[in-house]
Amino acid sequence: MRITTGTLGGLLLFLIFTASCSTQKSNEENPIYKNRNYSVEERVNDLLGRMTLEEKVAQMNMTTLRRLETDEQGNITKPSLDSLLGGPGIGFLESSFTDIADISKRSEVADRYLRENTRLGIPAIQIAECLHGFMAHGATIFPQAIGQGSTWNPELIQDMAKTIAREASLTGVDQALSPLFDLALDPRYGRVEECYGEDPFLVAEIGKAFVTGLQGDPKATVDSIPEGNLMAMAKHYLAYSAPIGGINLGPVSVGARDLRNLHLYPFKKAIQEANIYAVMPSYNELNGIPLHANESMLTDLLREEIGFGGYVFSDYQGIEMLGRFQKTASDAQDAGLRALKAGVEVEAPYPYGFAKLAEMVKSGKADETLIDNAVRHILTAKFKAGLFDKPYHVSEQEQKVIRSDEAKKLAYQVAVESVTLLKNENATLPLDMDKLKSVAVIGPNADRVQYGDYSYTKHKSSGITVLEGISETVGSKVEVRYAEGCGITDLDESGIKKAVETARESDAVVLVIGGTSAVLSGIGWGKEPSDYATCGEGYDRTELSPPGVQPKLIRAIQETGKPVVLVMVHGRPYSIAWENENLPAIVEAWYPGEQGGKAVADILFGNANPSGKLSVSVPKSVGHIPSYYHKKPSGKGYYRQRGTPEKPGRDFVFSSPDALYPFGHGLSYTTFEYSDLKIENKELASSDTLRLSLKVKNIGSVKGKEVVQVYLNDLVSSVTTPLKILKAFDKVEIAPQATATVRFEIPIKEMALWNAEMKQVVEPGGFQIMAGSSSEDIRLKDSFSVK
Repeated sequence: MRITTGTLGGLLLFLIFTASCSTQKSNEENPIYKNRNYSVEERVNDLLGRMTLEEKVAQMNMTTLRRLETDEQGNITKPSLDSLLGGPGIGFLESSFTDIADISKRSEVADRYLRENTRLGIPAIQIAECLHGFMAHGATIFPQAIGQGSTWNPELIQDMAKTIAREASLTGVDQALSPLFDLALDPRYGRVEECYGEDPFLVAEIGKAFVTGLQGDPKATVDSIPEGNLMAMAKHYLAYSAPIGGINLGPVSVGARDLRNLHLYPFKKAIQEANIYAVMPSYNELNGIPLHANESMLTDLLREEIGFGGYVFSDYQGIEMLGRFQKTASDAQDAGLRALKAGVEVEAPYPYGFAKLAEMVKSGKADETLIDNAVRHILTAKFKAGLFDKPYHVSEQEQKVIRSDEAKKLAYQVAVESVTLLKNENATLPLDMDKLKSVAVIGPNADRVQYGDYSYTKHKSSGITVLEGISETVGSKVEVRYAEGCGITDLDESGIKKAVETARESDAVVLVIGGTSAVLSGIGWGKEPSDYATCGEGYDRTELSPPGVQPKLIRAIQETGKPVVLVMVHGRPYSIAWENENLPAIVEAWYPGEQGGKAVADILFGNANPSGKLSVSVPKSVGHIPSYYHKKPSGKGYYRQRGTPEKPGRDFVFSSPDALYPFGHGLSYTTFEYSDLKIENKELASSDTLRLSLKVKNIGSVKGKEVVQVYLNDLVSSVTTPLKILKAFDKVEIAPQATATVRFEIPIKEMALWNAEMKQVVEPGGFQIMAGSSSEDIRLKDSFSVK
């Protein structure tokens, strides 16, 4: 056959056309966004370019797995899947907050449906509460956050968070609604229990450790979330925990300087040093503007100033509250538009303000560019988390590691290191089993487990009570007698008589008092406990005494003359000035998790040495609030004539502004001696690092852990700074008569302040360094200067 030029050209065009069609068909069968060989950016761009407006908006909304219906055989129905997940799909799914098996089943079915029955097959991010354990029946329950902060052990908290991530990820969870970076500045505020502490540096260090445990090494998470880890969420941004009057969701008034020095500091650390993937704005208004509609906070400060690159996830009903609660939006569209413009990118727990975003774009009310930016952040997280490349399948074999023996041991270790010995007069503790014939265990929390809010259950079978822990510890060596005495909140005093009789019949008394929190806590959802909650989200107080008739029980037991050990199981500091004056031993247990009863018992009887330190200051009374330690020079008054009822004075007339127990306080069964503070270089530039060392000797007879705390003071500055502020700490275990050399490195940039022009600078001049066992127990001092 003779081929002409024209025929050859036609053949070439045909081949090119055929190849093009083949490539196009291949691209449709295996598009870039589904091909893991491409970069995350390339996959996001490809997918975003394929999406309709409605599909983009769907990625910015969430629904709950609880709404999936089952048939008589327990199978999830197709109609409920179609209704909940069909059409454009959904961006986020809330855990059903049930048991491990049920969550896993719903996760697998929903994930498969979104991949196979929506046009683009975009998987959803499943979120869950993980504040002190994955909130599901069957998962390990760790001590509440305030107890985690009291460990002063970031490495331990990182291990705990890694376990939480593993347990949650095995049920299909991708994103944790944790941790909190709020500062616990007002103990009236119910969510103090969810905070790590009052100090920005401590909160940042514990919080970063939690994030690293959940997500993985920050160096790796820049590119991806490793298998078995979760994306973390920083909340509540910003200054949520300092409401006027201590009432949840209340207005906050704080200046720009304190906002950055205190409240922003831990969020900035989490973003810049732990690479956290998501941020949740807080419910509160800040200087008159609700955070969910605050562009200066969510865009100017969060993204542009400190460089957050993840996505902003609304708090539950936070957008709806703009109109219904805070009266700054006229309707759902107005609320959604205000939130979108401010920088909110995901609405939880259901579409409200974001339900009409597509319609608003089409009418010209909303800018689609804002939606594209939001979806880009969401998709980037999904690709980095590997959601497109690893469909979720239930693995009953792998799920056997959930609440394993190793996890329980870790829960015990966190509990042991969180329990804090506040007072131990005349070495009342540890109790000596060889000298005791009987012990009375008394109080409303003696034979109950208390976990704090965002727990699935408080049933006794889920953990170990203090009574159970003591009984197991002493065995047949000591007779254990029990009396409840009174309830947590009720006013019935009839049980006090029996408790007094029980105490009189015994050689010593362990009196376990405290509070309780709602389970499955949150705004507008959850279950009420049998005792009305005294702490947790929305449970704020006007006084800080033990609730109900517990003060009467405490005094009645004290009047028996028996040695009394007060154990507090609760979520906020109590003002226990009378108890401190009249009882020989006081133990702060917070909400110690499922192994808490064993941990408390081991400490009471000397099987473990207490090493917890207070992460919050304890005020003498509500009138002493705020009692946090990082006061300015004028923060404790001018006259320094501390008054008493017997001898009135000034600052205050009948009292002192000092805390009952200071930040960082916590006793041990041994004694630590500090010496040899050495500073490597006492003249530094602002770009240098301060290097110092000191020696700590255990001069007692038992092994113990000491938290070495380092505080700094800017001696003269252009704006006022705290008299002392924590800038380093380390928890070290030391054998009897052994000496540890503890070294610290502190970047001089940590001494930066926001000057009168609101510029962050390190000012030249002198600084004092203070090292010790608490914020008030300073053992060593020295100074250095910055050029």
